[in-house]
Amino acid sequence: MEDVQPSAGPGDVVAADLERAIHEHRLPPGTKLGEDEIGEVYSVSRTIVRAALQSLAHRRLVELKRNRGAFVAQPTARDAREVFEARALLEPRTARSAAERITDKDLIALQAHIDAEHAALRAGDSGRALYLSGQFHIEIARIADQTTIEAYIRELVSRSSLIIALYWHRRAALCESHAHHALISAFAARDGARAEDLMKSHLLDLVTSLDLRNVVSMPSSLREALAR
Repeated sequence: MEDVQPSAGPGDVVAADLERAIHEHRLPPGTKLGEDEIGEVYSVSRTIVRAALQSLAHRRLVELKRNRGAFVAQPTARDAREVFEARALLEPRTARSAAERITDKDLIALQAHIDAEHAALRAGDSGRALYLSGQFHIEIARIADQTTIEAYIRELVSRSSLIIALYWHRRAALCESHAHHALISAFAARDGARAEDLMKSHLLDLVTSLDLRNVVSMPSSLREALAR
């Protein structure tokens, strides 16, 4: 999720916070997003909440169902396969491009992502660790300096968070630490071919960590899920 700009309106702030909660698995797929309850949590009107939900629906994080309301999207098994197939097409070549363009400052930023991810895991916050893992992949796309592809990868990573929330069955879905460390080593060596191969195998490992029959439990309330 991108940082909220200082000039962002209340709807943007609500949308950004809900998106973060979805990515951190505090709002699992299928969770009903009641307008009144969200409005009470953020002390905003239903109009503002509705605009925020529309924004998230546009990014396919939320499903708006006629006469039923808004729900966190529930990707199907087919959706899961298609998303990771798309990532497998885009991200390995992007990793190669990133290795060819990366600066020392970029390497420091990537290492900071890994350090923060490990800190979240040590704290038992697997949802935040997953969010940071996704941001690691988005950062690689940014470094590759391919704006259009970066936008696609950003959406795919966002949808992957929902897929992992719904179907993960082992901790490897959080992106095994050695995979990210190996990628950083390839970037540091400016080895594009190795970075491409590592990303291919890394995404394959992520797919094999999913159980497409898995079911997740719902939070007891939106207020509980959105609590800081």
